[in-house]
Amino acid sequence: MSHNASATGHERIETSNFLMIVLTLIAVAIGGMVEIVPLFFQRSTTEPVEGLKPYTALQLEGRDIYIREGCYNCHSQMIRTLSAETLRYGHYSMAGEFVYDHPFQWGSKRTGPDLARVGGKYSDEWHRLHLSNPRDLVPESNMPAYPWLASTKLDPEELAPKMRALRKVGVPYTDAEIAAAADATRDHTELEAVIAYLQVLGTAVK
Repeated sequence: MSHNASATGHERIETSNFLMIVLTLIAVAIGGMVEIVPLFFQRSTTEPVEGLKPYTALQLEGRDIYIREGCYNCHSQMIRTLSAETLRYGHYSMAGEFVYDHPFQWGSKRTGPDLARVGGKYSDEWHRLHLSNPRDLVPESNMPAYPWLASTKLDPEELAPKMRALRKVGVPYTDAEIAAAADATRDHTELEAVIAYLQVLGTAVK
């Protein structure tokens, strides 16, 4: 009789690749459900923090440009509860701040500083200069410049379909806000939209 034929219990599992893989997948699936499913019923993760408002049409367009340009590759938007982080960036991030973000921009890479509370920290003019050429303000910066944003106009007809789609996943846009989106973004540049987005980040939490 072979060794595997006489193996029982843990020894049988440890000597069978197939059995080990199947049982590992079952354990991970159960553990994941136990960790994740309760979050869908936890109010602090499913309800917006007090004062949180959906992005305006201009802010929403700026957010899409932020994603398009890959800003999330170098900038996280999640302040952890560690003292070193809250002292530098401000109040730690809360799930209720991101319920209208699809997808959220937490990230994990910080080549540049975290932007979770950058709203209101700098003036619009500072952001305009910084996005056009970061080294004009921060000589040691390795952030790329985005000069084309200032000369590229927004397409006002893009917003209404986006806002209707977001409303289907829970963002409370009204018919009036959707109807006004085109006029709210007409004749604005991509640079203005990105600045509008940056200036609202983290401002719902005082």
